Amino acid sequence: MSEVIERPMPVPDAATGPYWAAAHEGHLVMPRCNDCGKYHFYPHPLCPYCSSAKLEWTPVSGRGTLYSFTVVHRAPSPAFAAEVPYVVAVVELEEGPRLMSNLTGCAPAQAKIGMPLKAAFRKLSESVTLPVFEPQ
Repeated sequence: MSEVIERPMPVPDAATGPYWAAAHEGHLVMPRCNDCGKYHFYPHPLCPYCSSAKLEWTPVSGRGTLYSFTVVHRAPSPAFAAEVPYVVAVVELEEGPRLMSNLTGCAPAQAKIGMPLKAAFRKLSESVTLPVFEPQ
């Protein structure tokens, strides 16, 4: 009998809780500085552009472009073996921040730098939903 290997799951904390809560509801949010107006990601306690502490989680469009990617052909652990090949993508959102995610909805060979993408959401468990991106 084969052993079931569980996929590692994100663990929301005080800094990332709003991101994961919004994703679970099917929305994408990013920290936005109320002083300079810029979005940033990964969450920081201060704005990385102007050092303001006046930050607010704000909905973003979920639209962006494929900035960079790699195709994973060899699973990093047995938990991902059934998913190979898959695309690990760096997505540049219209609002500016870049985030790492997965590209879904197309074959890995169809991935092209600059292709327009939109956010989608993959439910991993009853409590965790992962933002992913698909072609527009």
